[in-house]
Amino acid sequence: MATPIKFGTDGWRAIIADDYTVDNVKRVAEATARFMKQHKMKKAVIGHDCRFGGLLFTSITARVLGAYGIKCHVAKGFVSTPMVSLGVVKLKADLGVVITASHNPPTYNGYKLKASYGGPMIPSDIAAVEALIPDVCTLETLPSLGDLVQKKLFVDVDLETMYLRHAKKHFDLSAIKQNAGKLAYDAMYGAGQRAVRKLLPRSIFLRCDDNPGMHGQAPEPIHRNLLALSEVIKKNPKVTVGLANDGDADRIGMYDEDGNFVDSHHLLLILLLYLYKYKNMRGKVVFTFSVTDKMKKMAEKFGLPYEITKVGFKYIAEIMTKEDVLVGGEESGGLAVKGHIPERDGIWMGLLVLEFMAKTGKTVKGLVQEVYKEVGAFASDRDDLHITEAQKQTVIANCNNRTYKAFGAYKIQAVEDLDGWKFMFGDEKWVMIRASGTEPVLRVYAQAPTLAETRVMLDATKETIL
Repeated sequence: MATPIKFGTDGWRAIIADDYTVDNVKRVAEATARFMKQHKMKKAVIGHDCRFGGLLFTSITARVLGAYGIKCHVAKGFVSTPMVSLGVVKLKADLGVVITASHNPPTYNGYKLKASYGGPMIPSDIAAVEALIPDVCTLETLPSLGDLVQKKLFVDVDLETMYLRHAKKHFDLSAIKQNAGKLAYDAMYGAGQRAVRKLLPRSIFLRCDDNPGMHGQAPEPIHRNLLALSEVIKKNPKVTVGLANDGDADRIGMYDEDGNFVDSHHLLLILLLYLYKYKNMRGKVVFTFSVTDKMKKMAEKFGLPYEITKVGFKYIAEIMTKEDVLVGGEESGGLAVKGHIPERDGIWMGLLVLEFMAKTGKTVKGLVQEVYKEVGAFASDRDDLHITEAQKQTVIANCNNRTYKAFGAYKIQAVEDLDGWKFMFGDEKWVMIRASGTEPVLRVYAQAPTLAETRVMLDATKETIL
C-alpha cells in the first residue's frame, strides 16, 4: 500500500530514506505537475536548502515537471525559501517548489509549494495538489537533465544574487553597517549563511558552513538552540545585536546587547511600531492565535484594523494577497511586512530591525522599552510536551468539554478556541494549549508580566493536564 502523503501547516515533511524517498518525491512532483496542467500553468521555480539530498530531490522534481512540459528555473546551489518566493515573482512564474524541512531536525526533508504572488499556496490549492498525489508515479522513465536543457525546460537561475540585489535596493546597508552596531549572526547551518555574509560582511558568523548533519540539532531559532550565540554576545562587548535564522531562513530569532533572547511577539511589536510611527505606513495587522494580545492593543492604539487567524503562515499570506496588510506574523518566528513579498523572511525582518536601530540610534533593548511604553511590559514562553497519543486525545477532550476550571492558582475567566484553547486569567495573563496535528505533542504557551511567572503558569498547566 502506498504511503499516505499529507501536507501540514507548511508543506510535506518526512524522514529522509524512510518516507522521504525519491519515489515519494516523484509522486508529489507529479501531483504538482497535474495541478499545474489543470490550471494551464507553464513555468515553475525550484530550489533547495542545505539539507542532505537537496540537489537530488530538486533534480527529480524538475525532471517530473519537465516530463509534463513545464519549464523549470532551478536555483544554483542552496537558497532560502524567500529567495524562491521572490524568484517566482521576478521571473513571472506560476508556482514555486522548495525542497526543505524548514526548522525540523536534520533527518528530515520536505516539499513546500509557493504561489505566483510569492508566498505560500492558499490552503484550498494545497488540498487540491494533495488530492492529486498518485499511489505510484505513473511516469515509467524520466527525461534526463540534458534532454530538458536542450528543450529549454530546465534553466539555471541565480536566485541568491537576485535576492541580494532586491535587498540592496530596499535597505540603506551603509547606514546599518555604520550605526546599528556589530552583529553576531547564527545561520544554524542553514540557507541564510552566504547571503548575510555578503550583506553584512563585518559581522561575527556562527554555524555558517555547509553541514547537512547540523550536529543533530533542529535548526529552529529559539533560545535553547542558540546558547552559543547568546554567549558570544555576553562575552564580546562590541557585539550589540544577535540574529539567527532557521534552516531555510524564513524564520527569525534575535538577541539584545546583553545576550537576552527577543522572541517573535516582541519583534512583531517592534516592526509594527517602526512601520507605523517612524515610516508613516498604514495597513491591516494580521497575526495568528498564539501571538501576544499586545498586538491587538497596539493596533487599536494606532487605529489600525486587525485580524487574528489560525496558526499557520498560509492563513496570513492569503489575507496579504487580498488586502493591504502592514504587518503579519506568527509566534514561531515567521514574520512579513508591507513592501515585500507576502512571505516569511528571516533575513529581511532582521534587516528591518537593524535599520530601525540605525535610524534611531537605539539598541534592541531600547526598542523593546519603546514598545513597553506603548503597550506595557510582558513576557511569553512555550513548552512542547512530548506525550502519548492517548494522553493527547484526553487533553483535547477535556479542553473541548471545558473540564479545566483553573491551572494551579490561576482561575480561568474565559476561553477562546479559534485554533487550540486560550485560557484567560485576567490582567493580560493567559495560557494556550494546542495539539500538534502530526505527532503526539502538546504545545503550551503562556503570557504574563514576567518570564518567571510564565514559568509558574506553564508548570501549573502541565501538572493539571497530565
